[in-house]
Amino acid sequence: MVGEGAEGRRTRTLRAEGALKALTSAPGSPERLRRVLEQALVFSGASFAAVYAPGEDGDVLCLAESVGVPRTLFGLRDSYPGSGRSPVAEGHRSGSPLWLGPKELGEAAESRRTPSREFFVAVLPARGDGGGCLLAVSERPDGFDTEDRKCLELIADAVGWPAPARAAEADELRSNAFSLAMDSGRVEVGDDILELFALTRAEFDGKVETLLGLTVPEDLPSLMSVTEADHMSIGERELEFRVLQPSGPPKWLRLRGRLLPGGEGRPAQLVGTVADASTLRSDVTDVARVQRLAAALATAGTVRDVSQAVVSALRKPLQADRIALAELEGDRLVVTVLDPPEPESWPELWRLEWRTEWPDAPVRAMPTLAAALREGRAHIWPAGTPLEPALAEVGPGGLAVLPLPAGTRMAGACLIGWDTPHDFGPDERALLTASAGLAGQALMRAHAFDAEHELVGMLQRQLLPRRLPKLPGAVAVARYLPATAGLEVGGDWYDVIPLPDNHVALVIGDVQGHSTAAATLMGQMRTALRAYAVEGHPPDVVVSHANRLLLDIETDLFATCCYVDVDMEEGSAWYVRAGHLPPVLRHPDGSTEIPESDGGPPLGVVTQADFPMSVLRLQPGTVIALTTDGLVESAEADIDVGMDRLAHELSVSDPAHLGLVADALLGSAQRSDDVALLLLRYDGMALRPLRESWTVWRVPEAVGHTRRFTRRTLRAWSVSRDDADAVLLVVSELVTNALVHTDGQVRLDLTLLDNRLRVSVADSSPRTPVKPTSIGWEATGGRGILLVEAMSETWGTVPVSGGKQVWAEIAVSRP
Repeated sequence: MVGEGAEGRRTRTLRAEGALKALTSAPGSPERLRRVLEQALVFSGASFAAVYAPGEDGDVLCLAESVGVPRTLFGLRDSYPGSGRSPVAEGHRSGSPLWLGPKELGEAAESRRTPSREFFVAVLPARGDGGGCLLAVSERPDGFDTEDRKCLELIADAVGWPAPARAAEADELRSNAFSLAMDSGRVEVGDDILELFALTRAEFDGKVETLLGLTVPEDLPSLMSVTEADHMSIGERELEFRVLQPSGPPKWLRLRGRLLPGGEGRPAQLVGTVADASTLRSDVTDVARVQRLAAALATAGTVRDVSQAVVSALRKPLQADRIALAELEGDRLVVTVLDPPEPESWPELWRLEWRTEWPDAPVRAMPTLAAALREGRAHIWPAGTPLEPALAEVGPGGLAVLPLPAGTRMAGACLIGWDTPHDFGPDERALLTASAGLAGQALMRAHAFDAEHELVGMLQRQLLPRRLPKLPGAVAVARYLPATAGLEVGGDWYDVIPLPDNHVALVIGDVQGHSTAAATLMGQMRTALRAYAVEGHPPDVVVSHANRLLLDIETDLFATCCYVDVDMEEGSAWYVRAGHLPPVLRHPDGSTEIPESDGGPPLGVVTQADFPMSVLRLQPGTVIALTTDGLVESAEADIDVGMDRLAHELSVSDPAHLGLVADALLGSAQRSDDVALLLLRYDGMALRPLRESWTVWRVPEAVGHTRRFTRRTLRAWSVSRDDADAVLLVVSELVTNALVHTDGQVRLDLTLLDNRLRVSVADSSPRTPVKPTSIGWEATGGRGILLVEAMSETWGTVPVSGGKQVWAEIAVSRP
């Protein structure tokens, strides 16, 4: 400012006064203090300016805000004792301006902290009841001249630092305020902030890490720059970030805060407020809106997700009365989202085309829309523009049509309407244009994702049972949901296997990973477990065989499973876990139980593994729930919390409608992983069969002993004499064949249910008896199977552990 005349100096003072009046007219602005200090750099030629204010106890003067070059160049500290001899403390105590040059500064007690460079310091008391002071530093050779000092006095009056809050008031945080201790990370927050983070006072542990863990990971770096002492600078800070919600998209929040330096024995504190960002601005010019839309579209997986993100981003900022987003398929607009969703809110033509959940409107009925789609740019029609009824009724007060381009084709369109006359500003047009490009590309990606995801789901369903069998004394339902976070086939499976003697095997499992290899291995494991179960092995043997099979396949993948063998007659079940979740029981009184039991390792991990069996007792009305970890585990909750939630939801459900129960349980699935769910309601058997067994010893009279045992059993069951003769003939032939043609143990099983007798003979040979095609008169054998076929209604063989079982069913009469 060398050579500035008197008139220029007076003009400089007047300009400073005008600038300060403009800044102080909006005292609530978070940038007001910084802007006021910046005037010291402009009008007084200062290299550095700062405000020091008393702390809560009044004994320490703390740096509240600063501008200019780093304060460390001048040896300035962030706090000074109020009773000390520093220029800041003396200016604060005296209440009068201090103008200090290099000589006075060198004689001060703080001179040991002053660097070798020469400078001038001005300390002026700030206006207001807070007792703060303004400090300015000049590096010019002549320091602060008369006009500089007048400008600094004006700035000191404009600072207006408020009085510090009393301790009692400071302890009571406002509902949207927080106070963070920078050394320990302990934070005090108001109730409104906890509500924004979806936490209760009881759930919050007072750690800032808990709140940071609920934010979107992409926003953590900017948030950490505020909450870590090494990164935070003195003064006001403001930023927006997203916080995860229990359901729905993340919520945008705005943080405003400033760092209060620590004093003698007191840590530095970050204090400020957090508020819902969507309620703070009504203008549509904020670039953050487009950023939020881009962030939402980046995570939108389906067409419906994209549509919801566009509606959320546009309707409220534009204050629109209705908005529709539709895909363009041929010459029709297939609507994916309408807001509001009620049919009466939309034109009559749209209501006539309301075929499914949403309408699909013909483009040919709206030539104005067709022309806009051909041109491929946003069109805006104010109130009163003559349009065809199908469009005019969407926006009587104004209509905006956004074609959604995606490469060389048009993906769809977004229609936005107002009921009252609406003025379209340039900012709104810019927002609409930017949103259209983002939405078009996202819509195409989502459409491809939906198509591929449907293909993946179809392939997965082909590997699972098409339908579950009807069970004696029980009802079973199953559900499968593929993951929405990727397009690869998953490895979750379930199965329901009817077994002899009214046993049923329930199987649920999960192969590691999401790939074609995982799906292939899942199909192999499901087939193997079914084969081992049908052979009649107990649960631990079935799972052990599957483990050895998986090891022999020599794959890098492993699998977990839970196998439950339910005895429908006895109301009991034995189950085995191989690294899988335990079953959840819902008892008839509504109480739930997660049984504690030992389990074995996952399949395909350990060669010599033990798979201990555990027992379940079932009362009629008991529900068994088997699931995979996709239903109970997520990034927000560990598996124990998810299992407890599953048990609670099962307890409040109505087991009379098992399908509805399964659908409700899947409603809470996060869908980041595959989900398989299998439910069985045990009702008990109204009619239990009669059973008897006999071990046939290899002695000359073996067939005779077997016939006598059978005759006594039939007499005890009150089977008529004529039917008993037919049964005895079948028993004789089957037992004779087993003794003659096989080695090892032979066992006879008799089962009577509802006047139908089943004769089963098990032996140690895997060879199935063959019915002869022709027998000559001279043949000495081969007629046994023909006699069995003639005397029974049906017969057959099934493989069992270590051999086979030949069975025949005969209709009998009883009094």
